Amino acid sequence: MSTREIVATGHILLAKPFMDDPYFKRSVVLLCEHNDNGSLGFILNKPIDMKINDIMSEFPPFDADVFYGGPVQTNTLHYIHNMGNLLEDSAKVSDGVWWGGDFENLKFLIDSKLILPANIRFFVGYAGWDAGQIEREIEADSWIAADMDPNYLFKSHPNQLWSQVMHNKGNAYEVLASIPDQLSWN
Repeated sequence: MSTREIVATGHILLAKPFMDDPYFKRSVVLLCEHNDNGSLGFILNKPIDMKINDIMSEFPPFDADVFYGGPVQTNTLHYIHNMGNLLEDSAKVSDGVWWGGDFENLKFLIDSKLILPANIRFFVGYAGWDAGQIEREIEADSWIAADMDPNYLFKSHPNQLWSQVMHNKGNAYEVLASIPDQLSWN
């Protein structure tokens, strides 16, 4: 199977257990855009110690955590949600997962209690790859592609997500999921 067949918008990438890159170590990345021009995604399992109101003072009161989306443009805010077209101008990423949307509409829906913290995840920065780069990294054995499940984003605990997705892939991936983060723990 070629990487073109297994990497697509709406898929996730799992960092191989021995990847030492501090940005991506044991990361789970949702690809929100993958085409001939490159790829863009968000790291789903790296919460930062901030709430949305800590970084957006003009935002309605909202008890939602903020996550590190990746090392590109860390001065930008992005969001992924399960509200579909209720949030105008959203882009469907996969079944039950939508990206972005009109920011003023988002604030209105939050203020109206139509979007709750369980419906949305905020990210500072994003992960980006040039055209063909992610395929080369997969061929170099840096990433494992997997199908996205909305529960990974909206119901799973971020600190357990990498192991959970590896385990869900079954077979040899279950072994990878059990490799400790620090080899000295083995």
